[in-house]
Amino acid sequence: MSSTVQPVEEVRDPIESKSDDLNPHQTKLITGGLIVGAILFIYLLFTQIIVQPILLIIGLLLGYTLFHARFGFTSAFRRLASVGNGKAIRSHMLMLAVAVTLFAPILAFGYSFFGSEVSGYVSPIGVSLLVGAFIFGIGMQLGGGCASGTLYAVGSGRTVMFITLLFFIIGTTIGAYHLPFWTDDLPAFEPISLATSTGLGYGGAWGLSIVIFGLITWITIRIEKKKNPPKMAELPKTSGWKRIFRGSWPLFAAAIALAVLNALTLMTRGSPWGITSAFALWGSKLAMFFGVDVASWGYWQGANAAVLDSSIFADSTTVLNLGVILGAFLASAASGLFKFNKINLKNTAAAVIGGLLMGYGARLAFGCNIGAYFGGIASFSLHGYIWGLLALGGTFVALYLRPLFGLSVPKSKDSFC
Repeated sequence: MSSTVQPVEEVRDPIESKSDDLNPHQTKLITGGLIVGAILFIYLLFTQIIVQPILLIIGLLLGYTLFHARFGFTSAFRRLASVGNGKAIRSHMLMLAVAVTLFAPILAFGYSFFGSEVSGYVSPIGVSLLVGAFIFGIGMQLGGGCASGTLYAVGSGRTVMFITLLFFIIGTTIGAYHLPFWTDDLPAFEPISLATSTGLGYGGAWGLSIVIFGLITWITIRIEKKKNPPKMAELPKTSGWKRIFRGSWPLFAAAIALAVLNALTLMTRGSPWGITSAFALWGSKLAMFFGVDVASWGYWQGANAAVLDSSIFADSTTVLNLGVILGAFLASAASGLFKFNKINLKNTAAAVIGGLLMGYGARLAFGCNIGAYFGGIASFSLHGYIWGLLALGGTFVALYLRPLFGLSVPKSKDSFC
């Protein structure tokens, strides 16, 4: 592989390390992170409904899991598209299999912890989805990470990802402004649920989903046998109970943990894990501060109007996002890996373009790799599968664009990918 700067979610040490080879944990940073987390938890506990501090903890666990396993969506798509390595995609299939198994009874019977109405992410299929998912696929390959990858990379101190996040927010805000054109003026089909739109019910939709995941797993194995791609490099790790806090986690463990945490999110707030709606809120509130009449936008009409008028700490997605950043920060500090990195003109340009494309694409496609792909498929929505296919198509295009910005693309002759 080339020596160009790589996004945090794809950096893997090709040498399997022992416990003694791990960096010393960063005690001061861990202490500071715990203090910040405690202050935020107490603030939410006394100023918001009980759901918010609970979601902060769930978000923290999500970020902790993402960093410890370097559980990537961007790199998973890129490895499959470039050299045919499907190991990370298979971890997605495991995650989704566990998720639909948990989501099916929750959605069927309306289970929730606090009596809130439970609903999944089931969105329309139209031009908006197709265009949005495709440009998101390009954007995540240029920006160095998807929505979840951007958050946990920021939490671990990856400097260029702060630029990606800033322009992600800008792109999402512009997308919110333009969304009525894409959804009201362009063709679209009604939302299609494998459970409620087909007559299969949640039991039948669960069975069909498992078959689809198995088929995708089989396809990736066949591709690997044909292409014999380089393997994913191992991350430094330790053993025993210490592995909970330091070193890497196996992808399968993270896949299961993320599915369980998403189900807990669903039962806590009544909807699955999401990320980018908070970016639209942050950007719109900032625009309001500078005098933009955001309240007149179609996106902020109806139920969304109350969200715009409330504190960002009343927004459950915002709280989850803060938790993800904080969890990744604690995980990186525990592994002695939190640090700021140098940036250059090329990766800065990639971050700007990638962030804008992801932000705009996420609004058009009713979510990102978490809300549309993970949450949509877990909710038995057909739009989640279509999102994945179009984002993979965008990834193929981005393989030709990444070298223009000094970003590496896995090659079949590499030792690791």
